[in-house]
Amino acid sequence: VQLVESGGGLVQPGGSLRLSCAASGFTLSHYYMSWIRQAPGKELEWVSAVNTADGSTDYADSVKGRFTISRDGARNTLYLEMNNLRPEDTALYYCAIRASLNPSGVRSWYEYEYWGPGTQVTVSS
Repeated sequence: VQLVESGGGLVQPGGSLRLSCAASGFTLSHYYMSWIRQAPGKELEWVSAVNTADGSTDYADSVKGRFTISRDGARNTLYLEMNNLRPEDTALYYCAIRASLNPSGVRSWYEYEYWGPGTQVTVSS
């Protein structure tokens, strides 16, 4: 399984970015795909997930209303549209896959088996 994130960069507070994650090399029919981030000196934090079986989505309270997760099944690509960015959103953003469709634990980063290398997002003036 290969996951490759892109789209990170430096943006001013209040700005927007769109992250992408290209997935390849797996045969799972349905699974959870999530964005998980790690700020400097802090633990991993789950951000958002999409259930590829039914398209349902979930968000951490810290990003709800500002971030939107989506997926293009034909391209096996996951997206994260980030608006109204804040300095506290600065982090390395990872794309990850969890094979189990059990919703219990979907917000726990340690439940994810496959990870990309990450893309850096820096929010600063």
